[in-house]
Amino acid sequence: MTRAEEAAKVRDPRYPFTAIVGSEDLKLALILNAVSPGVGGVLVRGEKGTAKSTIVRALAALLPPVEVVRGCRFSCDPAAPDPDCPDGPHEAAPGTVRPARLVELPVGASEDRLAGSLDLERALTEGVKAFEPGLLADAHRGVLYVDEVNLLHDHLVDLLLDAAALGTCYVEREGVSVRHAARFLLVGTMNPEEGELRPQLLDRFGLTVEVRASREVSQRAEVVRRRLAFEADPAAFTASWREQERELAARIAEARARVAEVTLPDSALHGIATVCAAFEVDGLRADLVTARAAIAHAAWRGGTTVTAEDVREAARLALPHRRRRDPFDAPGLDESKLDDLLDQMPEEPDDDPDDDNPGGGPEGGQEEGPDGGPAEPAADPTGGPTNQEGAPTPPAGESAPGQTGRDQVAEADPARRARLFTVPGLGAGAPGRRSRAATPLGRVTGARVPGGRPTSLHLRATVEAAAPYQVERGRSGPGLLLRREDLREATREGREGNLVLFVVDASGSMAARKRMSAVKGAVLGLLLDAYQRRDKIGLVTFRGARADLVLPPTSSVEAGAARLRELPTGGRTPLAAGLLRAAEVLRVERLRDPSRRPLLVLVTDGRATSGTVEEAHRAAALLAGVATVVVDCETGHIRLGLADSLARRMGARAVRLDDLTDLAGVVRDRRAAA
Repeated sequence: MTRAEEAAKVRDPRYPFTAIVGSEDLKLALILNAVSPGVGGVLVRGEKGTAKSTIVRALAALLPPVEVVRGCRFSCDPAAPDPDCPDGPHEAAPGTVRPARLVELPVGASEDRLAGSLDLERALTEGVKAFEPGLLADAHRGVLYVDEVNLLHDHLVDLLLDAAALGTCYVEREGVSVRHAARFLLVGTMNPEEGELRPQLLDRFGLTVEVRASREVSQRAEVVRRRLAFEADPAAFTASWREQERELAARIAEARARVAEVTLPDSALHGIATVCAAFEVDGLRADLVTARAAIAHAAWRGGTTVTAEDVREAARLALPHRRRRDPFDAPGLDESKLDDLLDQMPEEPDDDPDDDNPGGGPEGGQEEGPDGGPAEPAADPTGGPTNQEGAPTPPAGESAPGQTGRDQVAEADPARRARLFTVPGLGAGAPGRRSRAATPLGRVTGARVPGGRPTSLHLRATVEAAAPYQVERGRSGPGLLLRREDLREATREGREGNLVLFVVDASGSMAARKRMSAVKGAVLGLLLDAYQRRDKIGLVTFRGARADLVLPPTSSVEAGAARLRELPTGGRTPLAAGLLRAAEVLRVERLRDPSRRPLLVLVTDGRATSGTVEEAHRAAALLAGVATVVVDCETGHIRLGLADSLARRMGARAVRLDDLTDLAGVVRDRRAAA
């Protein structure tokens, strides 16, 4: 360790891994990856305030050090240096040993910061391939940690997918190409309430762990006690756990050295294949990850042969996130079914009868829960949706304050593929897949003079800008004489994600069970569309005498689906209150995220039995200029056309409930001049 690294460690001491209370599955998953990096990383899902980031950052101190080529910015191994390393070729010489790195990728990082960047000006004017390594190079042979990985922009996700799949980072800039090795342990943390991961990235994580705060009083008290002691004197607290940290790091190093000696018998391999097939996971990556994790678990417990218990522990961590069939499914695994499947697996002889830690939990002074293991989290008594005052939405058959006793909850029809609704004009919001926008990625639409250092050079425009001045500059050879003022960068057009705010009539006029089931099915289809297009969503409902913000704007489409399915109906129709609530939500969101353009989806039959239709029309005027779709839920032979009238007052597009399904592929609506 260099003096700079030692000084940084003193300035910013990390909470010791062995001092963490509970979270046994997460600690085991991280340890298995430390033992065998081929397992493929860990995705940590959990509510806020559960020490996800603390545990991951504490892992770095336990990783074995790495030997690197002296002076190489890409951490080449002296025993097998990368022949294509940009800092190479490397001559045979003794390397230097440094600690394994834990590199953090910020959610708002740029593509150049992640993959590295070329100095385009020097490349074109001097012919010099000047490359500045990015975070992928820093993370090579270490850990790449992404906090809030579900909020990462799509173009960064694509880069991570390529690097994780190939173990190589490619940087291409207008005919100049650089590549370097980028093999790292990918660890991500996320709060599911803020949105889910793309399936392609989700599958790249070898293991996944759900983290919840313990409901055990003594365990919670111990967490607070240790945290306060750490904050009072970090150096002293860390020193008190140094011996346990050293013992655990030594055990990880021993297990890593033992991995190559572990045997995977045919019976265990057959058991892995049986489990993966029975749980209907997609592809074969689950089988490979489970096998690697089982081998790592056997090495961790000190064995030389994979047993049914190793397979069970590996499957519990490797399969839950690979069983999802649609974005509204929560990850999970039926452990009783897993046990039944593994009971059929022939048991190998016990290769370590003296092993007193078959579960693989970390040792070396590690505190356990009060009962010797992680405490089972108690059910959250207030886990349901809440209204704007924070009060829980009543379950089916019960009444909310001010509502009637005849409320009911209709089952939702299956979600249907929805038509595509877009916001007119050209936006500049977060990259997504809904409306047109000026984005860093996408098709090239023109060129402009860069405001600073050009990041996406428009070669043709640059040449055209420089061509008229070649004689004046004294050009005599075949080369083009360029100056900084000649450089042009490309302007691009792609797609952005929007804020899709659903305003749903949940009054008695919608309470007919068949009718509300159809409404819920249609809105679920729109929610699925919002998930696929990387939108934020919000949900306002109105009934009785008020409107409630059931779901504040979030990227968690799953939360929206859960709120919608549990939505009771009944009471009068306060249409004006619903529109006013929507206007207030959009006003607040415009201040929070001014670049994200809204799309309002109003689901109503147009009736207003609490207040008047004129009041509803006056409230609608506050939403003028907002891209709006009015979903007309009116049924029957005699139609009053109130929803159509409301749509005209709002300058919105009105569509019938039955017309929401996309029967002809992608239908573009709301087209207007930019």
